[in-house]
Amino acid sequence: MALSATIYKTEINIADNDRSYYGSHAVTVARHPSETEERLMIRILAYALYENGDEMLTFTRGLSEADEPDLWRRDLTGTILQWIETGLPDERRLLKACGRAGQVVVLSYGRNAATWWANTAGKLERARNLKVYVLPVESTQKLAALAGRNMILHFNVQDGTVWVSSDKGEADIEIKALN
Repeated sequence: MALSATIYKTEINIADNDRSYYGSHAVTVARHPSETEERLMIRILAYALYENGDEMLTFTRGLSEADEPDLWRRDLTGTILQWIETGLPDERRLLKACGRAGQVVVLSYGRNAATWWANTAGKLERARNLKVYVLPVESTQKLAALAGRNMILHFNVQDGTVWVSSDKGEADIEIKALN
């Protein structure tokens, strides 16, 4: 019998001073059986960083579906405006995504992120609609510690740094652009 996804209900409060976006969102996120809480929380972080109130940014089936990112923004015709990946995706996957979407964003994390980028950067030079960021390991581990099945998370963004707080504690994440 296959394991089923674990459901996380989250209230996300966003105060993004860099984009002048302020909003609250109730989201339900499914955690794949093979997914860590760190990856789940980075997907929620990505939502907070790219939600803009148009209600077109959605979580996808992610790990369960090979042809979908972690999040995407599609218009009413189904055209993919934004494709958002977390982790260390394969360069072929990213090049394919760049052909399908108006903008592709990667939030890379983990101890091997620098090595992954060193091996991948040259292969992605022609991808003009790709933005790659790295998240510090210590910060993403602190973010993972905030995970819970029912969460209220507050995201404050200013000058490329995100402060996340909940009843379990807080984490600060400096987002560094790699390209």
